[in-house]
Amino acid sequence: MNTKLLTFITIVCIAFINYSFAQKDTAETITINEGSGFFNIKGGTGHETDTITVYYHKPKNLTSKSKILMVIPGAGRNGDSYRDSWIEASENHNVLILAPAYAENNYSYANYHLGGLIKDLDMSKGVTFKKNSNQVIVDEDIVKFIPNSESSQWIFHDFDRIFMIAKSAVKSKQHKYDMFGHSAGGQILHRFALIYPNSKANWILASNAGSYTLPDTRTAYPFGVQSTGINNKSLKKSFKKDLVLFLGELDNANEKGGKLLRSKTADKQGTHRLARGTYFYKQSKATAEMLETTYNWKLEIIPGVGHNQRKMAKAAAVYLYENH
Repeated sequence: MNTKLLTFITIVCIAFINYSFAQKDTAETITINEGSGFFNIKGGTGHETDTITVYYHKPKNLTSKSKILMVIPGAGRNGDSYRDSWIEASENHNVLILAPAYAENNYSYANYHLGGLIKDLDMSKGVTFKKNSNQVIVDEDIVKFIPNSESSQWIFHDFDRIFMIAKSAVKSKQHKYDMFGHSAGGQILHRFALIYPNSKANWILASNAGSYTLPDTRTAYPFGVQSTGINNKSLKKSFKKDLVLFLGELDNANEKGGKLLRSKTADKQGTHRLARGTYFYKQSKATAEMLETTYNWKLEIIPGVGHNQRKMAKAAAVYLYENH
């Protein structure tokens, strides 16, 4: 047989085998019925034996051109409650809602809030809870962990996969999806935009995050991107994403809702969520200017709202589906 032809056949066979395995890994068959419900998929790399429950709401007039929104819950992992906050907007604006819930016994703080970029996190020492407050005091000199260089294990890969599975189920023609995350969900989403810029996500609304990862290559994760593989080239891609820092005006020093991490490095960003989100935006903009690159990130402060996911969701629906 001709050598070139044999080589071509071999390449085609290998490609087909790889494609088949990829299909088995990602093309999970699920059903999405009209109204509210849920479906289960397996976890990503490193979590193959775990289950992700995705709560959804499919509006009665959904079409192949309808938009898709993924909602990332806070520390409670309560995808059902977060989904419920978007039912009215789903019906009014004809948007498919997907809210993945990651069980805490399978996805720790390191796996969820921090995206899986660190492992072997030991918080048995060096963490205290300030009495009569929402503050968690962390001694960075005592709490230990190591970086997780296996990027395939990072939670960010799940979001495109969930989108593709749901897209297939409802026969959607959408190529991108929007995202909203509040509190811990806001932490995940700003890190998602920063660290995973090649995603299929369109608008990414990171709401009321408690702490931030700065686009700072000189500071170690989780407060900077040192040792994560992020460099100036990838930062330029990240700054082109449509990330919106969605902050409640009253999520300030007087807010007692949700847990707030306090530590030496975190407090450099500010001592409450509004200050930290504003600081993150300004520092990121300064980095983009230094790199002389496009900066599409935006800062939106929602008047009269504190650390309340339902009220922030209502404002986000207006922002996404009435103002854009």
